[in-house]
Amino acid sequence: MGITTSVSENEKKITIVLSERFDFSCHGDFRDAYQSVDPTQFDITVDFKRTDYIDSAALGMLLVLRERAGGDQARITIKGCQPTVQQILDITHFEKLFKFSA
Repeated sequence: MGITTSVSENEKKITIVLSERFDFSCHGDFRDAYQSVDPTQFDITVDFKRTDYIDSAALGMLLVLRERAGGDQARITIKGCQPTVQQILDITHFEKLFKFSA
């Protein structure tokens, strides 16, 4: 199953649910998930509930999203991380760049 996206225009929210593997092969789908709107105008949730593998390309894609969504002013929440994914995000100190929720 690939990346799925829901956009709530009224509430200005985007939810991106990732696939089992979040790696370079997802680059186009991940970019398309937020490309159709101005991400600086939305609260964005990236849901890792199905994801059990990420690589360095995935980390880079999250950073690109953050930059496009306004950098330090970006409103991005990462949620639903499996322990292996959470460990990688902890090691890379992504908690300093993104909000996390269960």
